[in-house]
Amino acid sequence: MIWNVEEYNNITVLCLKGALNGESVTSIQDAVLNQIQEGKRVLLDLAAVPYLSSAAVRFLLSLYRTIRDKNGTMALAGLTDDVSDVLSMTGFLDLFHTYSDRGTALALM
Repeated sequence: MIWNVEEYNNITVLCLKGALNGESVTSIQDAVLNQIQEGKRVLLDLAAVPYLSSAAVRFLLSLYRTIRDKNGTMALAGLTDDVSDVLSMTGFLDLFHTYSDRGTALALM
């Protein structure tokens, strides 16, 4: 898993690349949570994430709750069909605002 953090107009953009599974979640979870500040808008760019495990779904839910509890908002961009299907089947897709790509998300957030 490769990831980086960017800032655009008070939006924290987390760009993830690679499979998001138990091992990768463990390696990035604390660092990602440390990037979240109170009242922030957070965008996860998942365009380069081909796979989500159940650990990754739990991580997204935890991240969502942390951001919500700090009065922030979270959105997902660039979902592949497989990632979208996993989130839809688990019922978590309804929790997030989703956008087709990062540019659209940044323009509308």
